[in-house]
Amino acid sequence: MTVTIAPATPQDVAQLRQLYFDVYGHGYPVALGSDPEEMRRLIADPHTHWLTARHEGAGHLAGSVAVQTDPGSRIGKLVGLAVHPEHRGGGLAGRLTADVCRDAFATGALDSIYATVRVVTPGPQQVFARNGFRAIGLMPNAVEVAGCESLALFARHADGVLARRESVGQVPGALIPLLEAARQSTGLEYGHPRATDGPALPAGRTAPVTAPIELITAPGFVRRRFLELLPDPGERFFPLHLPNAVLTPPDGAFEAYADLDPVAASCSLVAVHPSPAAVAGALEPLMAAVTRAGADYVETLLPLADTAGLGAFLAAGFIPSAVYPAMRRIGDRFHDYVVLSRTSRQIDFRTTAVSARLQPYLRSYLTAWTSTYLPLPEVAP
Repeated sequence: MTVTIAPATPQDVAQLRQLYFDVYGHGYPVALGSDPEEMRRLIADPHTHWLTARHEGAGHLAGSVAVQTDPGSRIGKLVGLAVHPEHRGGGLAGRLTADVCRDAFATGALDSIYATVRVVTPGPQQVFARNGFRAIGLMPNAVEVAGCESLALFARHADGVLARRESVGQVPGALIPLLEAARQSTGLEYGHPRATDGPALPAGRTAPVTAPIELITAPGFVRRRFLELLPDPGERFFPLHLPNAVLTPPDGAFEAYADLDPVAASCSLVAVHPSPAAVAGALEPLMAAVTRAGADYVETLLPLADTAGLGAFLAAGFIPSAVYPAMRRIGDRFHDYVVLSRTSRQIDFRTTAVSARLQPYLRSYLTAWTSTYLPLPEVAP
């Protein structure tokens, strides 16, 4: 049968919901495939490229995929790639991926597109690798789909972007294995940065926070406050994430803005005022507050050059999980960013299909996790 790939329309919403149900059951944690109002909004959004695939004669959609873009950061996220179980094995996932990326990059408004990829089977990893995406990290326990699942992070760049990356002279020593994993997997160079340790506590804080962290979940208020405190987009660089919660200690020493998703059991720390290093000494009670709110997985995004911020999160048990090359454009140069994550659940890789491209990241993660949570036993002389 002939396959027709075309932009999604509002009339497709009912069949799109049925498609995502047929693929994921009740476990799909993304509004793009489950919330009719949000789906219609995205279809009408000029910054979203949404394609559907239909087989002639079939009574349902055969596939779907979208790229949501953040014009300010020039980054897109590929989401919602799904192929109906009756139409798998014919290369449709690859066609959808190729077409939606072509359309998104053709606008000239994007420097890169990234995707979080399920690793319960090797198929999705192969689809992205065949379409010019590089594996850039592995994030254990990142989402609740059919149980707790790990995700791989893949990225594809526009022509010429990777040649304009800014080098970094020093990084916390705990990041060296991750950069080596990235070299092995992507072939990209990260130079030979000097290993150093960032400060454990920011200026002005002399002791860890022990009082409970206050969590405010009022999305409208949180976003207004977020924009008031951080008017410079460079201070709140976390593409395609908007905070819906803020965490703060009783003394108001910092405000940590979070995109909290209890359905997916995940949380992204979008930005911290006055600086990421300000949460040093407070991340344990902050993690406790997020866990009580329903998130077992927390991640944050920091520049590879931010030694102080990286050091604060590393000291609190966050593991370097991914490195996104040339993520942020400043002038005519591009800067690398690091994803750090922490999970409160036991990690189980037995059902994870880790391809050769992801193996270096798995080894890097295990090395970092072991050195953080399994200190070497002392040997008596």
